Amino acid sequence: MEETIRAFKVVLLGEGAVGKTSLMVRYTEDKFNSEHVSTVQAAFASKTLALGGAARVELAIWDTAGQERFHALGPIYYRDSQGLCQTLLAYFTQFPPFSGALLVYDISDQKSFDRVKNWVKELRSMLADKVVIFIIGNKIDLARHRTVPKEEAKEYSQSIGANFCECSAKTNEGVSELFSKLAIEMLNKSSEETEDTDGIGTTPFQRHYGSRRSLRIADEEETQAERKRRGKCCR
Repeated sequence: MEETIRAFKVVLLGEGAVGKTSLMVRYTEDKFNSEHVSTVQAAFASKTLALGGAARVELAIWDTAGQERFHALGPIYYRDSQGLCQTLLAYFTQFPPFSGALLVYDISDQKSFDRVKNWVKELRSMLADKVVIFIIGNKIDLARHRTVPKEEAKEYSQSIGANFCECSAKTNEGVSELFSKLAIEMLNKSSEETEDTDGIGTTPFQRHYGSRRSLRIADEEETQAERKRRGKCCR
């Protein structure tokens, strides 16, 4: 059976010290550095994962600086991740335009969660609903210091039609799961867009699986409108 490889770009956004780099390194290298090192501008890593059968996904993951003084740089990266700005790196041009944004906050830092809402507004204003958004509550290993209630974050994510996950880059809890779910969501969205323009079953992914519904995270009977209204939670 011919192997199908799909490539997607993902950008990590959020305040400094919320663990964006730690999430990327934990997922791509299975390592964790307990000492905080600020990302100066941006870091890059990639990983290929198998989703079953002959389908494989290559994730190109960009980690952006979270400090306030670098906040204006953020739009450069996530605009490029949708193919709207092709000047950051020529490397990006070989990837398809469908990608995801992981908006990360620290569950023990309310301010970092509040800033996520600003990132959402910027993403929506520039990309509408063309990007798959995951709201990520990191550092669940600090549960006793939690200041952001899980239900509050989950309800907010549902209100904007985003996916929601909590994880810990330190303990590795939930990290692989969230990236796998992100990959599935991007595959689904890519298939949906292709169906809108070319009809059903026109991509290698669709030819292999027959239908995008075979990789639905949500209930099989849940409609697209319901999914957008309610959001999805992977933990």
